[in-house]
Amino acid sequence: MIGGGLAGCATAYYLAADGVSVTLLERSDLNTLASGSNAGSLHAQIPHDPFITKGEGWAHVFSPTIGLLSRSIAMWRELPALLGMDLEVSLRGGLLVAPNEAQLRDIERKVAFEREQGLTVELLDRTALRERAPYLADHMVGGAFCPDEGKASPFLAAPAYAAAAERLGVRILRHTEVQGITRESDGFALATSAGMLRAPRLVDAAGVEAGRIAAMLGIELADVQGFPIQASATEQVAPLVPHLVYFTGEKLTLKQNNAGTLLIGGGWAARLGRHGNPIVDPDSLARNLAVAVSVVPALAKIRIVRTWAAIVSGTDDWKPILGEIPRMPGFFVNFFPWMGFTAGPLAARIVASMVQGREPPVDMDLGPFLPKA
Repeated sequence: MIGGGLAGCATAYYLAADGVSVTLLERSDLNTLASGSNAGSLHAQIPHDPFITKGEGWAHVFSPTIGLLSRSIAMWRELPALLGMDLEVSLRGGLLVAPNEAQLRDIERKVAFEREQGLTVELLDRTALRERAPYLADHMVGGAFCPDEGKASPFLAAPAYAAAAERLGVRILRHTEVQGITRESDGFALATSAGMLRAPRLVDAAGVEAGRIAAMLGIELADVQGFPIQASATEQVAPLVPHLVYFTGEKLTLKQNNAGTLLIGGGWAARLGRHGNPIVDPDSLARNLAVAVSVVPALAKIRIVRTWAAIVSGTDDWKPILGEIPRMPGFFVNFFPWMGFTAGPLAARIVASMVQGREPPVDMDLGPFLPKA
């Protein structure tokens, strides 16, 4: 198992729970990249920005992913009890709001795709929106409410899976870099900074590095990319925003955690430093905060205490890659772009079953997500 984020730790846990011997390799420490740097949103709706920019053809291709996201959110409900840790899971619903009638019509078009996939989404007019969310700006004319969305703690989820996996006997090698992989008759040989390791089966759960790992075996994972984005956290305040809030006008995600901190993001671009490290872009920050205040005016009086940048994994088509590479038996990929935090539990359960040659416990067609390489 390669990758110590949520995908790798969760996959290791489910394999170990099924009695499989697992060694997990992480080149730095667990949960230090995208899995621990995102804002913890649990998404089920089709993302509005690509729906508008890429069109309904893209939405038709993406739509089956809704089933993965919603089923994974159902697993999030049970994770605290399963892993024995409070993960700050709160599912009080996601609210996409529009400032004018034209953008409200866009929401209605998107909801049609979501409902076709079985997602529960309620359309709200101005009056219903005001009753549901009185904290919103008065000029919002309506929106859509999905009751199954919310948030969890990105700081706790992957470590909880890792701790549970270790209790089941998983060997975790931190600060161990994979330097090369060779196919052998009975599996794979891995040259690592800790020496040579061998395994009959291998799972690539390396997130933004998944393509680089696959390339060691001559496998091209098309369009796997890393994108620098940023998010901000406010001081702790009294309860204000109970929902996960999105906006049709510009990119925004907004929610409040259990401690009272408001988390403001939406995928605004960060910069890359001289050494390729993500750094905060002040222009993006100013625009992101301006959008947030335009949607929830009370934010204007609340102080930002931290803004951070991170690299997140993504693809142009937003589709996950889950399963065994056809021309490389025994090599599996667990890659979920953009919304990997939401999908982490289910994607891990699916790949863990595939590694064992078992039918994944999912009542849906997984064909669209299988590797094509």
